[in-house]
Amino acid sequence: MKQAEFKGRFWLSIDGHSFAGRGRISLLERIAETGSISAAARAMRMSYRAAWDAIEAMSALAEQPLVLRQTGGRQGGGTRLTPYGARVIEQFRQAEAAHRRFLGELSASTRMGSEARR
Repeated sequence: MKQAEFKGRFWLSIDGHSFAGRGRISLLERIAETGSISAAARAMRMSYRAAWDAIEAMSALAEQPLVLRQTGGRQGGGTRLTPYGARVIEQFRQAEAAHRRFLGELSASTRMGSEARR
């Protein structure tokens, strides 16, 4: 018998505008790890421009800054995640996990329902 499985991607929107999905959250996580937008972009195999645009789009919708940028100098520039940015990542990951559980439960209930019809 064929099994139906529910799948879906989780996105967070603010005022009808895409704020965060798996890719943007991963970008924030890479920035936290590397301290650099360019290094984070390289790690994700995306252009610096695409990474910059994603951060700018999120920042325009966020209530507080997600990252703090430091321009070059003797130590070079860098970017670090703010405490608010870290909370956004944590809350997104929790909501995404709840979404996966919901889809799994929905798929399981559909299997049980189809088995009951036999």
